[in-house]
Amino acid sequence: MARFTVWDYVVFAAMLLISAIIGIYYAFAGGTQKTSKDFLMAGRSMSALPVALSLTASFMSAVTVLGTPAEIYRYGAVFCIFAITYALVVLCSAEIFLPVFYKLGITSTYEYLELRFNKYLRLCGTVLFIIQTTLYTGIVIYAPALALNQVTGFDLWGAVVATGVVCTFYCTLGGLKAVVWTDVFQVGIMVAGFSSVIIRAVVVQEGIGRIVNDSYHGGRLNFWDFDPNPLQRHTFWTIVIGGTFTWTGIYGVNQSQVQRYIACKNRFHAKLSLYINLVGLWAILVCATLCGLALYSIYKDCDPWMNNEVSALDQLMPYLVLDIMRDFPGVPGLFVASAYSGTLSTVSSSINALAAVTVEDLIKPYFKSLSERKLSWISMGMSLFYGGVCIAMAAVASLLGALLQAALSIFGMVGGPLLGLFALGILCSFANGIGAFVGLVSGFVISLWVGIGSQIYPPLPERTKPLYLSTAGCNISTGNLTSTEIPLTTIFSTPGAERPALADNWYSLSYLYFSTLGTLVTVVVGIIISLLTGGLKQNTDPKFLLTKEDFLSNFSRSETEQPEKVEVLNWKPFTVADEGTDNPAFSHIEMDVASDKSKVNGLHTS
Repeated sequence: MARFTVWDYVVFAAMLLISAIIGIYYAFAGGTQKTSKDFLMAGRSMSALPVALSLTASFMSAVTVLGTPAEIYRYGAVFCIFAITYALVVLCSAEIFLPVFYKLGITSTYEYLELRFNKYLRLCGTVLFIIQTTLYTGIVIYAPALALNQVTGFDLWGAVVATGVVCTFYCTLGGLKAVVWTDVFQVGIMVAGFSSVIIRAVVVQEGIGRIVNDSYHGGRLNFWDFDPNPLQRHTFWTIVIGGTFTWTGIYGVNQSQVQRYIACKNRFHAKLSLYINLVGLWAILVCATLCGLALYSIYKDCDPWMNNEVSALDQLMPYLVLDIMRDFPGVPGLFVASAYSGTLSTVSSSINALAAVTVEDLIKPYFKSLSERKLSWISMGMSLFYGGVCIAMAAVASLLGALLQAALSIFGMVGGPLLGLFALGILCSFANGIGAFVGLVSGFVISLWVGIGSQIYPPLPERTKPLYLSTAGCNISTGNLTSTEIPLTTIFSTPGAERPALADNWYSLSYLYFSTLGTLVTVVVGIIISLLTGGLKQNTDPKFLLTKEDFLSNFSRSETEQPEKVEVLNWKPFTVADEGTDNPAFSHIEMDVASDKSKVNGLHTS
């Protein structure tokens, strides 16, 4: 197999250099970052298109570039049903959560929880968010670096340190504007990387018809599986229902996404950014699907994974690129640059978020005499600090081994209960602090129980339905047909332990339903407890709820001319106003662990 050439390194370095230059430009453009609001919220001046592309970049981490094609290769194109899911997610986020967040002028979702419920849990959530984000970001930097290193020979720690340093550099200098505009550039690189693979694969296979034909006969075009069984990993229902809850937890209430569309100049642009982003999500899904089908068409008779040429499925894409692009110097570098562009967009948003949450939730409320200029400098210092922490966490992630998957899954389980918490606040006027807190804890315990159980006792193949892979056309010199990945069962359970009764029903629940379960338990328990503890007697300010006016007047022309209104609202509740203007807990992560604990009580509701 070919290895990386000088030209590949040149292309990769050019991507990092341009990202850094964008940071330098926004550090000095537009009068520099004079206030923390400029640094953390881009002065609330962003328009829809760059924000939409930035949201798409955050969605497209290296996991998407490397993992989604491998998923389709192994399990088939049923994954495409996510196209329906994304549409529902954008609709829910734009029509339910965005109107409330935008009219309050908040930048942190925790701020809403304090206004609606209680400030102590906002603080608790912030601390959890910081811990979870630093851990996750370390994994996000390290995992793709490892996959690419093992296949391409691309220097592991060189890539980890380079991406960490460049991210820290442009986040510290340019703030949110630099994050958004580098994301725009990185989306272009990611699409170029995907496109180069698709075009070359079509040429190699002498037309897209052959790829589709091979995929059809190999059972990969399994789009419509209407099995209602919630234990099946991917069916139409698990993807549409479970996927909608899972991704609404990210797009609707995750700090990263909320912060960026709230940074738009007015609500019309904020809403438009989400709908444009939907087109981006569909385009990425189509690219990833075509790459996955091309992978199958090319390796249908000799699977590199079964043949022990790669040790994990996420190494298949770089393996394919080196295989079919060996005569095109620089193109493998473009693909690696596209994978790392996903990492950069994730890490930069995490660093920005961590800095923002620290300044807004942990510094500003307790040091009220600090000037805006000083807060701006502190924000930059925090970006620098967290950049270093994230690189250090990548080193820690390298020691975690097979615990990585467990850590990511456990973090993901937090999204459902949090979504339930925000849904309670926005949709149920009688929900009170006690109900929200008990609901959140209940939802969290249930989703953690099923989630950890599924890690200890992974679902059996009849639940996950992996498709057939062949090595019939290989020159098999190695008889080892197993992956080098360490199964999680060896970590959590004793050898030879029998699977309990729960393992093949409760613990085999589709991973997409973890979030759904957490959301529904949180909402149902929250409603019951609120009603039992006098929730109907409280007076909740309508501005904290989704009203008919919010829902119906979303795209009225007058909306596009009201950026000032948001500013005024920002300063209305003076007890939280300072925090309300520039607090971006900005993380690209699927886990709002932070807001997780920011739950509860009715300080501003009565």
